[in-house]
Formats: sequence, structure tokens, C-alpha cells
Amino acid sequence: MLERYYRELLSFLSRALKDRDTAADLTQESYARVLAAQQGGQQVDNPRALLYQTARNLVIDHQRHGVVRASVEAVDAQTEAEEAQGSRNWEPETAVSSQQGVLALVKVIDNLPLRCREAFMLNRFEGLTYPQVAQRMDISVKAVEQHIKHALDACERARAQSAGESESVGAVRRKLNRSRHD
Repeated sequence: MLERYYRELLSFLSRALKDRDTAADLTQESYARVLAAQQGGQQVDNPRALLYQTARNLVIDHQRHGVVRASVEAVDAQTEAEEAQGSRNWEPETAVSSQQGVLALVKVIDNLPLRCREAFMLNRFEGLTYPQVAQRMDISVKAVEQHIKHALDACERARAQSAGESESVGAVRRKLNRSRHD
């Protein structure tokens, strides 16, 4: 199986990722996962299809992790710049403003629809994953995703409003996502 599809899968991943080294890593990982499934007793009728599906899933995971890494790096750079200027958290106005912001978020969360609030609290405060929340609430994972997205959007609107921003970060993200897909 390795020799039969390796180059084909590597070419596919290279085109998808535009990075031959990462493509080679994901090709190897795809093979390792398919092999582990076979050794675990899973019947693989179409190894090529399973390899490609596994590879596509790995590409999606890789891209998601890239987005997370980029946002963490941006936050870290911003934090370093703020720390270099000195912390504003020690200023009384900032402390009052922060407290008001927290109270506004608590109010937003309290005003969420019951099931939405429950999903949000289970995920964000109890640390349950989406599938765990879905199981506990006896709903689909997609419904959990929608509830949490609604809650996060409401929190973002409240934060933007308290900061006096005319457009929320969520709205900006949605615009960017639309422009990427066009």
C-alpha cells in the first residue's frame, strides 16, 4: 500500500499545503493512522479513500492549529508591548472599568437563553469538550457549536460596546472569512 499511493498522496498534500516538508509529515501520519486502524482490526475496504480522508482531516487540523498559533503569537507580541509600557491595571480608572466590563459580561451570560447559557457554562467554565457537552445536554455537537457561537458573539458585542468600538472583532472576523472564500 505504501509504494502504491505514497507519491500521489504526497503530491496532493503538497498542493494543499504549499509546504513539501509538512506535506511529507502529514503523508507519513496518514499512513500511520491507516496502518494502526488495520492493525487494530478495522476492515479497510478502500485504503486509498481512507488515506485521502485521513490526509484531508490532518490538513484541516494543521490549518486550525496554524490559526491558533498565529493568534497566540499576536497576543503575545501585544502583551509584551503593553508590559514594556507599564501595566495600566494599577490605575484606579482601569480597575473600575475592568470590574464594569466583568459585570456586563455576567449580565450578558445571565440573559442568554437557558440552553445556550448551559452549553456555554459547561464548555467555558467546567472545561467540557463540545462532544461532552452534547452528551450531557442530550443534543448534537452541531447544536452545542451554535449555542457557544451565539454566546461568544453576545459576549463580544458587550465587550465591544463597553470599549466603545463601532464594530466588534467578531464582525471583522466574519468579513475576513467571507473575503477569503470569495
